[in-house]
Amino acid sequence: MIFRILLIITALVIITSGCKNNDSSKTTDEIQTMDKEEAKVGEKGLIYPQEKHLKNIRQLTFGGDNAEAYWSFDDTKLVFQANNPKWGTECDQIYYLDLNNLPDRSEVAPLLSTGKGRTTCSYFMPGDQSIIYASTHLGNEACPPAPERREDGKYVWPIYETFDIFTADLDGNILKQLTDTPGYDAEATLSPQGDKIVFTSLRTGDLELYTMNIDGSDVQQVTDELGYDGGAFFSPDGTKLIFRASRPQTDEEQAEYKSLLAEGLVQPTNMELYVCNIDGSELKKITELGNANWAPFFHPSGEKIIFASNHQSTRGFPFNLYMINIDGTGLEQITYDDTFDSFPMFSYDGKKLVFASNRNNGGTRDTNLFIADWVD
Repeated sequence: MIFRILLIITALVIITSGCKNNDSSKTTDEIQTMDKEEAKVGEKGLIYPQEKHLKNIRQLTFGGDNAEAYWSFDDTKLVFQANNPKWGTECDQIYYLDLNNLPDRSEVAPLLSTGKGRTTCSYFMPGDQSIIYASTHLGNEACPPAPERREDGKYVWPIYETFDIFTADLDGNILKQLTDTPGYDAEATLSPQGDKIVFTSLRTGDLELYTMNIDGSDVQQVTDELGYDGGAFFSPDGTKLIFRASRPQTDEEQAEYKSLLAEGLVQPTNMELYVCNIDGSELKKITELGNANWAPFFHPSGEKIIFASNHQSTRGFPFNLYMINIDGTGLEQITYDDTFDSFPMFSYDGKKLVFASNRNNGGTRDTNLFIADWVD
């Protein structure tokens, strides 16, 4: 499932594409250079004075709902999910951007999913000629219904039982189905070494983390505590995992969690970050901030985590990006938007950061993709 707290704020705020560049010989660094008009916009809306770790920020999409953009291994492409009525979609589908040959604003980014069902959490496979993502299209070709507003007013996410994990080529052809167990299988990401996949599954009756080889073999359970475990990413050396989790403690909290899960729902408003070895050993909680702390990703050093949080909020937003050491010390705010910043990922060379944001959307609900040079 798409773990997106930005839906909490869609009633207040929320795809797409950057300036045309047909010169594929240009380097990724060269294509970050904005023209004068873009620079003028950037000064006013793309970056805030306090954002000292970001420079040369560039907006890649310009309308709709774009999120969870992740780099190719060679740092020249991004795969992401988008829901844009102008592109003919009714719910999230998977697209990609070639940073050396971006479409102009009137063009649709290349579609990599089937266009059927709902998709989530795409990632490049080794070699950058194929991707992995989760989709509900085998269960039903229509978009699955969103949960109805609850009488108790609580915000919930759907856990669609027909999500399974697939690989596809860059023409959108399904290459292989990697999971086929009953219930939710999604949120797959790859080790930087390209040998392992981590994903979330409901196959034991609770939402736990699992690893498998990139061909779907050798599935190993990682976590086993009651609560939602998801959105996991590998450390740069492939030995650790960072993920978000809910941990209901009281009898009442546990009963509510189990009741919602039986309905195919989870409540994502109270989550903290955990780190462990890829076999689940040495599990450690690294945040104790309250509210929702999620979308974590390792800093290139492997010693810090960048993540999204609304822990300073009393209304559910804003969400901003923060950095913290893997021992839970040294919390630092990275972005300063007044609505929503999330889904950060460092490029494999550690020089750039991609993230999704509601900044510079003209007061609409659009969530767009941005890349910036990273300054340590």
